[in-house]
Amino acid sequence: MLELHSISRSFGDRAVLSDVSFTVGNGRMTGFVGANGAGKTTAMRVILGVLTPDAGTVTIDGAPVTAADRTRFGYMPEERGLYPKMRVAEQLVYLALLHGLGPREAKANTAELLGQLGLEQRANDTVESLSLGNQQRAQIAAALVHSPDVLVLDEPFSGLDPVAVETVLGVLSARAAAGAPVLFSSHQLDIVERLCDDLVVIADGTIRARGSREQLRAERGGHRYELTVAGDVSWVRDVAGVTAVDIDGTRAVFDVDSEATGQAVLHHAAGLGAVHGFQRQQPSLAQIFREVIQ
Repeated sequence: MLELHSISRSFGDRAVLSDVSFTVGNGRMTGFVGANGAGKTTAMRVILGVLTPDAGTVTIDGAPVTAADRTRFGYMPEERGLYPKMRVAEQLVYLALLHGLGPREAKANTAELLGQLGLEQRANDTVESLSLGNQQRAQIAAALVHSPDVLVLDEPFSGLDPVAVETVLGVLSARAAAGAPVLFSSHQLDIVERLCDDLVVIADGTIRARGSREQLRAERGGHRYELTVAGDVSWVRDVAGVTAVDIDGTRAVFDVDSEATGQAVLHHAAGLGAVHGFQRQQPSLAQIFREVIQ
């Protein structure tokens, strides 16, 4: 289990991280989301030891992370960092050797990853000759080639077409299923929705929401309803205890302060005319993200 405990970090007078705490569980895919400049990359660099926090600690399985622990981390930076004129397979083997693998294991891991990521036909091509999407796949392979115990991936899906996204999803899900804690950032909230077990939302250097996908949906959507009627539904805005989320003609999505208020809205709607639909709504992770960073 990877944990951040009250991490703070400033650059000069600018606080970039303020009392940041969250957990990446073993075998869990944790999505780390926030707007540009929210602090995601800085937090990842603190985890990797690239930056030293002004306060707080990073632990793995309850103990402070050491340099030896970090050799078992797999990190993918947002900026591509492979040698452009080096051949793909040669480069992956080289990186695996740097992590302490023997030549046979390094070659075997490289061949397996290239196959899983659909790059086997490009093994002897230079990185600079690859498309941007294939360069991204090669960068992911570089983070995985030494069979790391922990994965920290900064925008791993950037530049990937839908087919490549599915391929990478499968590879990362398999690593999590094998027990690795996986932390990944992404601006593509539809992918986060599909992939993550847990979500951490950061804005202005502070954590605004964290928890399992189910927990966050329950917390944010426990008293959210969708109502569809035959006529205009704008009157919902004026009901005591109701907070409108989205009202569009005959359809309204709204939060209520209690179950009784939700039933009162339904009763009022039925008195005005036909009710075509009334149901509790589970918010998407994209909706949760938009709400908590406002």
